[in-house]
Amino acid sequence: MGWGSIYKRRLKVFALAIVIYLDYKALQQREKWTKKSKRANLWEKAHERNAKRVLNLIVELEGLWVKLGQYLSTRADVLPPAYIRLLRQLQDSLPPRPLEEVCQTINKELGKSMEDLFLSFDIVPLATASIAQVHRATLADLQEVVVKVQHEGIKEIILEDLKNAKSIVDWIAWAEPQYNFNPMIDEWCKEAPKELDFNNEAENTRKVSRNLGTPCQFFLFLHCQLDVLIIMSTEKVLVLEYMDGVRLNDSESLQALGVDKQKLVEEITRAYAHQIYVDGFFNGDPHPGNFLVSKSPPHRPILLDFGLTKGLSSSMKQALAKMFLASAEGDHVALLSSFAEMGLKLRLDIPDQVMEISNVFFRSSTPAHEAQQNLKAFAEQRDRNLKVLQEKMNLNKKEVKRFNPVDAFPGDIIIFSRVINLLRGLSSTMDVRIVYVDVMRPFAESVLQGNVNRGPVFNACWIHDSPVLSNVEEKLRRLLIELGNADKVLGIQVCAYKDGEVIIDTAAGVLGRYDPRPVQPDSLFPVFSVSKGVTAGMVHWLVDKGFPVIGLVKVLTSSISVE
Repeated sequence: MGWGSIYKRRLKVFALAIVIYLDYKALQQREKWTKKSKRANLWEKAHERNAKRVLNLIVELEGLWVKLGQYLSTRADVLPPAYIRLLRQLQDSLPPRPLEEVCQTINKELGKSMEDLFLSFDIVPLATASIAQVHRATLADLQEVVVKVQHEGIKEIILEDLKNAKSIVDWIAWAEPQYNFNPMIDEWCKEAPKELDFNNEAENTRKVSRNLGTPCQFFLFLHCQLDVLIIMSTEKVLVLEYMDGVRLNDSESLQALGVDKQKLVEEITRAYAHQIYVDGFFNGDPHPGNFLVSKSPPHRPILLDFGLTKGLSSSMKQALAKMFLASAEGDHVALLSSFAEMGLKLRLDIPDQVMEISNVFFRSSTPAHEAQQNLKAFAEQRDRNLKVLQEKMNLNKKEVKRFNPVDAFPGDIIIFSRVINLLRGLSSTMDVRIVYVDVMRPFAESVLQGNVNRGPVFNACWIHDSPVLSNVEEKLRRLLIELGNADKVLGIQVCAYKDGEVIIDTAAGVLGRYDPRPVQPDSLFPVFSVSKGVTAGMVHWLVDKGFPVIGLVKVLTSSISVE
């Protein structure tokens, strides 16, 4: 690819971005002079017009831009319907490459002529996507197969597009520090080239097939089909067993078969939860074009295309599980602990805002028609977070917009975040609502089963080993053991004074349901409300001064009511 071609591609992208930007800005001005009843129609026409522009340019440029278009086509939860409808073509309906080019690649890669390899070979491809196209064929032994053939020259195009994307991201990070996407593009540059070697895809398919096919505690809940037989593979050609099914985005066929879309998407979500939390090895590209649905009952989803996969270390897998469960439980301590374990560093201490962001990330999916409500809610949430950030850091409005609260962002969670967003977009496209907390929780909990608090019966060190200072403390510890065995106490610290001397100093349990660190006498529980800390200090002071118990109750009740 020559320099002239490279700069021409860049120029076309920037030119389109400016055209679309000016189109929408002009519409905003025009909207002021238009009747309310006609405004919705104006926006729909603008979305349709600009979606066509985006689609036409992506089809022309191919490469990495098709990947971007595929991602956008799944985000029915946030994008207008016109973009979803048109960009959906990028999942498997791109213009096919000439048959001569396909045959040349097959002959070169497999070292045999088409006549020697196949009894029949369908001229019209089953699907054409960003990197390759797929043809149905019959081998000499009468076996039905599909042949995936990489587009000629696509490797050079994608690698060059990655360089261009990296340059653009570097410029954005310099101009707008709060929008530093370098960790994301760095991870993409590392993972995307792996898709260009179909030998990797063949091995990934075998590995995921083994993982999902191995009986385990979740085996009865997994109903996905992934017993695809790999016939042969090279860098640019992959021959697989033919799987007869209906495309996930073929709504009419799914309806004719009577497919339960809610159950279907839940099964896909469970399969991905298993890959992420149980196996630590997952497909990073769950867009609708990468699924089939079996035509015969019970209409199982068939997982396809494992070119882009991600492997997780045991520690990262545990950190991701802890992040998910801490978000579900509202456990600030465990959430911040999970961030530290995965290498995510923040420049300031904003636990409440971090929990809100985490809850948004793992929120239940919504049907496509709620997209505008979602966008409005996200904008309002962002404004609230910026206001808190501004007050905490004592920044003006201009400074707060340039402030990036993230100091270090681990690359391992980039593909994980992409998968969660793609799954959410998938459920919106299918017009179903998925409660991720319910569907994914058992898989995340399984990762931490060895660490989750099991109480004094299973943990001889449940109560911290420190001297018993009084008979009262001895009785208290017996009571705590009973409560711990009944799962009524997760973690506790008790300290009591009498006549200026410590008579109780006991610590027991763990810091959180999904934070297995033991409570110790010097453990510091986070105080997110100052009044609680003030109240505790006042109680100790009143005890030292000999105030009666009824007085303590009044003070404590008064303090809590103020909150």
